[in-house]
Amino acid sequence: MKSKIYYIAAIVLGLASCNNFLDEPQDNRTIIDTEKKVGQLLVNAYTDAQFAPFAEAMSDNADDKGPADTGIQGTQVQINTDAYHWDDYESITDEDAPTYFWMESYTAIAHANQALASLADMGSEEPVVAALRGEALLARAYAHFMVVNFFSLRYDAATAGTEPGIPYVLSPEENAIVQYERETIAETYRLIEADLEAGLPLVTNEYQEAKFHFNQKAAHAFAARFYLYKGDWEKVIEQADIVLGSGSPDVLIRDWVSPSVNTLTYAQRTAQYSAATERANLMVSWPGSLQGRNYASYRYGLTPAKVDELFADRTTNPFRKAWAYPIFGTDVFYNIPKYVEYFRITNVTAGTGDPYAGLVHFTSDEVLLNRAEAYAMLGQFENASADLTAYLSQKTEDFDPATDQVDLALMKKTYPFIAGEYTPGYTLTEDQAAFVKGIAEFRRREFYHEGLRWLDIKRFNLVVTHAQDNGDAVVLGKDDPRRAIQIPESAQAFGIPANRR
Repeated sequence: MKSKIYYIAAIVLGLASCNNFLDEPQDNRTIIDTEKKVGQLLVNAYTDAQFAPFAEAMSDNADDKGPADTGIQGTQVQINTDAYHWDDYESITDEDAPTYFWMESYTAIAHANQALASLADMGSEEPVVAALRGEALLARAYAHFMVVNFFSLRYDAATAGTEPGIPYVLSPEENAIVQYERETIAETYRLIEADLEAGLPLVTNEYQEAKFHFNQKAAHAFAARFYLYKGDWEKVIEQADIVLGSGSPDVLIRDWVSPSVNTLTYAQRTAQYSAATERANLMVSWPGSLQGRNYASYRYGLTPAKVDELFADRTTNPFRKAWAYPIFGTDVFYNIPKYVEYFRITNVTAGTGDPYAGLVHFTSDEVLLNRAEAYAMLGQFENASADLTAYLSQKTEDFDPATDQVDLALMKKTYPFIAGEYTPGYTLTEDQAAFVKGIAEFRRREFYHEGLRWLDIKRFNLVVTHAQDNGDAVVLGKDDPRRAIQIPESAQAFGIPANRR
């Protein structure tokens, strides 16, 4: 299925005024004709927007802290409220809204495309050019991958050939009115994979700050996530092995248990979480966002009940021990310290400026859990168990390597199979389901506040129930079309077909 569409590129891609650009004399435009200029251009090939503010509220991580008259009120903003109720929310100015994420993603894609076109014009085969081309291809693939996973339904091999994906943009815009096709999910994934496979051999670590770019480990971490979502288990393991190497993975993932970590202050913890010096972080960025000031106090977020359910209940840990994740704050402000705001002042006199919040794109923790899931899907439960034991050693208080060991029996006891609960686009045996469910729960806790739980909810077609302080609970059932965020109205206005409701 292909829907031919027309739209003004400037509006959909989030670029500057199209008329102003076209009216600009050719010799007044910046000419991208050197490797240095391409490198500078690629700084903007990463989406300058957060997805956690809306994705987290859509997931089962969020709960209702109550309205103002209860005296226990969270910060109530429209994006948080609408996401919690799975209502369509349109705003091109709210930098934490889905529409803004769409626009900034296509802006990033436009920069990647211009970089690729400029490199082609140069005709050079120098290693630095190859590295820049690799980064541009990976950035383009990643932006499209995140957009399709938010604005389309999940990838399911049985339906991907008919369900609508997103426009996959492969060249810079040169005209005001551009024809595009909203590809199927299958075609969108095919194009992502083509860019991914072309870019992987070219990426390098030769950056001043490698973790702010698609360095080699970050690129393979992205590949592991892509193949996990596609269900290509062997390739997940292949890509994860490149990231994790042959040593013990516990020294690569985020440490929540060491005494040196436990002595850090709240401010030190938030600064460390998205720092390039953190061993687990593979790629980070600092998009414009209010996430740093709002994430702990959103009305729909981490409540005392959620703290008890996810972090205080020892029966949810396979070893029946305490989780090591640090919970700070009380009542309305419960949070795991992850976001610190950087406020760049643009007008000293007025005291105005722009807020930014760190975004961790890929970690070795995610790679390890992805590999464990792929092992389980291949029936390699001993390998999956070894990965999960290493993982839990850094997440469990008082971990004892002599006695705390994951195995199939332990996973089935802790995460028993429930018919119809996890329904991905492929069949799960009871043994596989125990591991998949357990790994999803580990992932849920590890990336709390970060929005990745929503992507697991889509992959596994999980039912989500949201309590309401002043009314009946609202439920997102299986296969609900609202799992695909609505295409922005600004894009629909120029012909992009809306998602069904």
